[in-house]
Amino acid sequence: MDDEINAPEGQEPNPASASVSPQDWRELRRQERRERREARRESRGSSGWIGGVVLIVLGLIFLLQNFSNFELQNWWALFILIPAVSSFANAWNAYRDNDNQLTSAVTRPLLSGTVLTFIAAIFLFGIDFGLFWPVLIILGGLMILFNGLLGR
Repeated sequence: MDDEINAPEGQEPNPASASVSPQDWRELRRQERRERREARRESRGSSGWIGGVVLIVLGLIFLLQNFSNFELQNWWALFILIPAVSSFANAWNAYRDNDNQLTSAVTRPLLSGTVLTFIAAIFLFGIDFGLFWPVLIILGGLMILFNGLLGR
């Protein structure tokens, strides 16, 4: 009878909690809500901050152009940085999920983000690709080496 009085409207009282006092029942309900909120936060991932980082970088670049002789040759290459930042975020999430251990789930997005950042820098700053293309081979070798060493 006590549970019927303290049960929220629209919900049936839980017969298993007949021995739970009203204060304990409310605390259990609060704990369930906290757990649901935490699960929603975790399911959202880290994609929210990626947009903020991209806007900050764009703003800094345009501000630099306004106050100096700095000029981007191919500003459209900034869009290559969006998947690069996303790859770095995926690497960070995988690193945290694997108890702060370096695994292939971490190195793959980390190196792919590095490759995309390198390509974006080549286009943005008008660097001669013919001089720096061996860096891509080195990054590919690092990816293979890390995956082989980690054995995963």
